[in-house]
Amino acid sequence: MTGVQSSLILSRMNHQMIKPLKQGAVIGILGGGQLGRMLSVAASRMGFKTHIFEPEANPPASHVSDLLTTAAYNDNEALEKFAKSVDVITFEFENIPTEALDTVEAFCNVLPARNSLKISQDRLTEKEFLTNLDLIVAPYANIETEKDLEKSIDL
Repeated sequence: MTGVQSSLILSRMNHQMIKPLKQGAVIGILGGGQLGRMLSVAASRMGFKTHIFEPEANPPASHVSDLLTTAAYNDNEALEKFAKSVDVITFEFENIPTEALDTVEAFCNVLPARNSLKISQDRLTEKEFLTNLDLIVAPYANIETEKDLEKSIDL
Protein backbone atom coordinates (compact mmCIF):
# COMPACT_ATOMS: atom_id res chain seq x y z
CA MET A 1 0.00 0.00 0.00
CA THR A 2 1.49 3.34 -1.00
CA GLY A 3 1.34 6.60 0.92
CA VAL A 4 -1.10 7.93 -1.69
CA GLN A 5 -3.39 4.92 -1.21
CA SER A 6 -3.23 5.40 2.56
CA SER A 7 -4.11 9.08 2.22
CA LEU A 8 -7.05 8.33 -0.08
CA ILE A 9 -8.42 5.71 2.31
CA LEU A 10 -8.00 8.04 5.29
CA SER A 11 -9.76 10.82 3.35
CA ARG A 12 -12.71 8.54 2.56
CA MET A 13 -12.91 7.41 6.19
CA ASN A 14 -13.11 11.00 7.43
CA HIS A 15 -15.91 12.13 5.11
CA GLN A 16 -18.55 9.45 5.60
CA MET A 17 -20.49 11.00 8.49
CA ILE A 18 -22.09 14.29 7.51
CA LYS A 19 -24.03 15.42 10.57
CA PRO A 20 -23.70 14.67 14.28
CA LEU A 21 -26.07 12.32 16.05
CA LYS A 22 -28.88 13.91 18.04
CA GLN A 23 -29.28 13.30 21.76
CA GLY A 24 -31.14 10.04 22.30
CA ALA A 25 -29.96 8.52 19.01
CA VAL A 26 -29.34 4.77 19.07
CA ILE A 27 -25.85 3.52 18.25
CA GLY A 28 -25.79 -0.06 17.02
CA ILE A 29 -22.69 -1.98 18.07
CA LEU A 30 -21.64 -5.20 16.36
CA GLY A 31 -19.96 -7.14 19.15
CA GLY A 32 -20.75 -7.18 22.83
CA GLY A 33 -17.41 -7.66 24.58
CA GLN A 34 -15.47 -5.37 26.90
CA LEU A 35 -14.93 -2.70 24.21
CA GLY A 36 -18.65 -2.71 23.43
CA ARG A 37 -19.30 -2.31 27.15
CA MET A 38 -16.96 0.69 27.39
CA LEU A 39 -18.49 2.21 24.26
CA SER A 40 -22.00 1.77 25.71
CA VAL A 41 -21.03 3.47 28.97
CA ALA A 42 -19.40 6.39 27.12
CA ALA A 43 -22.39 6.72 24.77
CA SER A 44 -24.79 6.77 27.71
CA ARG A 45 -22.84 9.59 29.36
CA MET A 46 -23.23 11.62 26.15
CA GLY A 47 -26.98 11.04 25.96
CA PHE A 48 -27.03 8.21 23.41
CA LYS A 49 -28.60 4.78 23.61
CA THR A 50 -26.90 1.59 22.47
CA HIS A 51 -28.12 -1.61 20.87
CA ILE A 52 -25.69 -4.52 20.95
CA PHE A 53 -25.65 -7.29 18.31
CA GLU A 54 -23.77 -10.29 19.68
CA PRO A 55 -23.88 -14.02 18.90
CA GLU A 56 -23.08 -15.09 22.48
CA ALA A 57 -25.62 -14.99 25.30
CA ASN A 58 -25.08 -12.56 28.18
CA PRO A 59 -22.18 -10.55 26.74
CA PRO A 60 -20.46 -7.93 28.96
CA ALA A 61 -21.90 -5.01 26.96
CA SER A 62 -25.47 -6.21 27.51
CA HIS A 63 -25.25 -5.25 31.18
CA VAL A 64 -24.95 -1.55 30.31
CA SER A 65 -26.67 -1.26 26.91
CA ASP A 66 -30.29 -0.36 26.22
CA LEU A 67 -31.01 -3.22 23.83
CA LEU A 68 -29.49 -6.57 22.91
CA THR A 69 -29.93 -8.76 19.86
CA THR A 70 -28.51 -12.25 20.29
CA ALA A 71 -28.04 -13.81 16.87
CA ALA A 72 -25.29 -15.13 14.61
CA TYR A 73 -23.40 -12.75 12.35
CA ASN A 74 -24.76 -14.70 9.37
CA ASP A 75 -28.41 -14.30 10.44
CA ASN A 76 -29.41 -11.79 7.76
CA GLU A 77 -32.96 -11.38 9.06
CA ALA A 78 -31.72 -10.46 12.56
CA LEU A 79 -29.04 -8.16 11.09
CA GLU A 80 -31.64 -6.34 8.97
CA LYS A 81 -33.97 -5.89 11.94
CA PHE A 82 -31.02 -4.64 14.03
CA ALA A 83 -29.91 -2.18 11.33
CA LYS A 84 -33.41 -0.76 10.97
CA SER A 85 -33.62 -0.18 14.74
CA VAL A 86 -30.55 2.07 15.07
CA ASP A 87 -29.33 5.42 13.76
CA VAL A 88 -25.73 4.41 13.04
CA ILE A 89 -23.71 1.20 13.36
CA THR A 90 -20.15 0.62 14.53
CA PHE A 91 -18.16 -2.44 15.49
CA GLU A 92 -16.17 -3.17 18.60
CA PHE A 93 -13.48 -5.45 17.21
CA GLU A 94 -11.78 -6.17 13.91
CA ASN A 95 -13.03 -9.70 13.28
CA ILE A 96 -16.61 -8.85 12.38
CA PRO A 97 -17.41 -10.85 9.22
CA THR A 98 -17.60 -8.51 6.24
CA GLU A 99 -20.75 -10.32 5.10
CA ALA A 100 -22.50 -8.95 8.20
CA LEU A 101 -21.49 -5.45 7.12
CA ASP A 102 -22.82 -6.12 3.64
CA THR A 103 -26.23 -6.80 5.18
CA VAL A 104 -26.43 -3.90 7.64
CA GLU A 105 -24.97 -1.30 5.24
CA ALA A 106 -28.02 -1.72 3.04
CA PHE A 107 -30.14 -0.20 5.84
CA CYS A 108 -27.87 2.00 7.96
CA ASN A 109 -24.55 3.87 7.87
CA VAL A 110 -21.61 1.95 9.29
CA LEU A 111 -18.76 3.92 10.85
CA PRO A 112 -15.84 3.78 10.63
CA ALA A 113 -15.82 2.94 6.94
CA ARG A 114 -15.31 -0.68 6.04
CA ASN A 115 -11.85 0.14 4.63
CA SER A 116 -10.74 0.63 8.22
CA LEU A 117 -12.07 -2.83 9.08
CA LYS A 118 -10.26 -4.35 6.10
CA ILE A 119 -7.02 -2.67 7.17
CA SER A 120 -7.34 -3.75 10.80
CA GLN A 121 -8.05 -7.38 9.89
CA ASP A 122 -4.55 -7.86 8.49
CA ARG A 123 -1.68 -6.85 10.79
CA LEU A 124 0.82 -6.39 7.93
CA THR A 125 -1.59 -4.19 5.99
CA GLU A 126 -2.31 -2.26 9.20
CA LYS A 127 1.42 -1.64 9.87
CA GLU A 128 2.02 -0.56 6.26
CA PHE A 129 -0.98 1.78 6.40
CA LEU A 130 0.28 3.45 9.57
CA THR A 131 3.85 3.63 8.26
CA ASN A 132 2.63 5.29 5.05
CA LEU A 133 0.91 7.94 7.19
CA ASP A 134 4.35 8.66 8.71
CA LEU A 135 3.31 7.29 12.09
CA ILE A 136 5.88 5.55 14.23
CA VAL A 137 5.29 1.83 14.59
CA ALA A 138 7.34 -0.95 16.15
CA PRO A 139 9.66 -2.77 13.74
CA TYR A 140 7.84 -5.45 11.75
CA ALA A 141 8.40 -7.91 8.94
CA ASN A 142 6.28 -10.11 6.72
CA ILE A 143 7.04 -13.69 7.78
CA GLU A 144 6.07 -16.35 5.26
CA THR A 145 9.06 -18.68 5.42
CA GLU A 146 11.63 -19.84 7.94
CA LYS A 147 14.21 -17.71 6.09
CA ASP A 148 11.97 -14.62 6.55
CA LEU A 149 11.86 -15.37 10.26
CA GLU A 150 15.65 -15.68 10.50
CA LYS A 151 16.11 -12.35 8.67
CA SER A 152 13.58 -10.60 10.89
CA ILE A 153 15.21 -11.54 14.18
CA ASP A 154 17.63 -8.62 13.83
CA LEU A 155 14.84 -6.06 13.52
